[in-house]
Amino acid sequence: MKLNYKRTILVGFAFFLISSFWQAYDATIPVILTNKFGMSQAWSGVIMALDNILAVFMLPIFGALSDKCLGNRFGKRTPFITIGTVIAAIALIGLSFVDSAQLKNIQDVANIDSPSSLEAIYDSQAGNTLMTPDGETYVIEDLFTKEEFMTITSQIPDTENPDKMVTNPDYTNYVAPARQAYAAVRTRENPTPLILFVVLLLVVLVAMATFRSPAVALMPDVTVKPLRSKANAVINLMGTAGGILVLLLGMVFATSAVRNQLMNYTVYYCVIGGIMLAALTVFLLTVREKTWSAQMQKDSIALGLAEDEASAVEKRKLTSAEIRSLIFILASIALWYLGYNAVTSKYAVYAGNILNMDYNTTLLVAQGAAIVAYLPAGMVASKFGRKKTILAGVVMLATAFFTASFMRSGSSVLLMNVLFALAGIGWATINVNSFPMVVEMCSGGDIGKYTGFYYTASMSAQIVTPMLSGVLMDKMGMTVLFPYAAVFVALAFVTMMLVRHGDAKIVAKKGLEALDIDD
Repeated sequence: MKLNYKRTILVGFAFFLISSFWQAYDATIPVILTNKFGMSQAWSGVIMALDNILAVFMLPIFGALSDKCLGNRFGKRTPFITIGTVIAAIALIGLSFVDSAQLKNIQDVANIDSPSSLEAIYDSQAGNTLMTPDGETYVIEDLFTKEEFMTITSQIPDTENPDKMVTNPDYTNYVAPARQAYAAVRTRENPTPLILFVVLLLVVLVAMATFRSPAVALMPDVTVKPLRSKANAVINLMGTAGGILVLLLGMVFATSAVRNQLMNYTVYYCVIGGIMLAALTVFLLTVREKTWSAQMQKDSIALGLAEDEASAVEKRKLTSAEIRSLIFILASIALWYLGYNAVTSKYAVYAGNILNMDYNTTLLVAQGAAIVAYLPAGMVASKFGRKKTILAGVVMLATAFFTASFMRSGSSVLLMNVLFALAGIGWATINVNSFPMVVEMCSGGDIGKYTGFYYTASMSAQIVTPMLSGVLMDKMGMTVLFPYAAVFVALAFVTMMLVRHGDAKIVAKKGLEALDIDD
């Protein structure tokens, strides 16, 4: 019983394009909403939760629909993946043009270091009470004369190394919030770009929601149960590769640089859309869904995991003990997503305002660490069990977030990278094994449905956490982000301890097969 790595990698191209999209989405949409439309962190969190609100309803529906999509030559999942990807890629590119229109709407302050832009900001916000990223209130004229404010630049020489330029804290604390307040006024005066932006955003998110469950359900469709942790490691590896590619593009386009806070995203989004369509092309040219699914059913019979082809796909009811375990697994998923997604949805803004670090670099470290950890996490779970492996991952993730809560501007970049590497390993360890635990309890005919359950739990958490974390950041300052995340991840440890089902059944080897340890 060996995993077909080549086949699993090809199936993983669907997850590759999904992760590419979400990496770009999470990194840029909050920045656009706050910097160009002037939204508060709370309202930005509401918009960022839209995809999760849609997903709670749509992922179970489309997962179940794909289970029943049997009457075509392409398979149950492929049609959903194809149509959803094409619509999402086109709509994403359209979104960039609306973003450009809003940039023109705030063109009076669009030049980051122009004295005329700073003068316009100063005049428009005179007398207004604003808030720094740390939650301190201020009035511009109480701190600066107009002439002093007009001399503030986004970059200043490092005091320890004058040849190196660093972010100016006065710019971060006073200019950026004032510019956002100006953008909010301009958006209220001309809301058309915002309306178009949200409409197109909905199109993109609906398109992505139609095929996420079918894309993820394809892995268990073509993989026998005992190998699904290893297969899920490969699938997540492909997803992480997509995320890393987008992070590298972010570094090329300097999306996290202070000087590019108001950058035009048209070329960047066109490249992301192109990556999605290229990955879809590879998927369509190489994946043979119906053939591979039929082979999995035959393998299940040969291994004694099913009595016949009908039993390999028939539906069955869970026992009461299995239902309890399923509830605790889903609760754990919701809790660690409450912590993890708060960081991923807000870190681009947090890194620039609190840490004065390039968010692309730290996220790239986390993704790189995850890539290294995916396959070992699947192998460790095969030996020690999925539950114990997940608990170890939860401890690593909570530790990383708790320690990161003490980091500020001027803190060690190396230490922050180490913490994000630990978070990446912890998240990989959790992610590789949690989805297989959910689908382990279901029959082949219900894989799409149970995939929907998995995403209902994760997306429900992701509805709540951008808004809740955003409100807390507005009220208490941005530094509440990592303590918030650490608490929810720690609570997931408690609920995961109560899970009793979902580990893979070990298939006994016979004869000479018992000597084969190269798996």
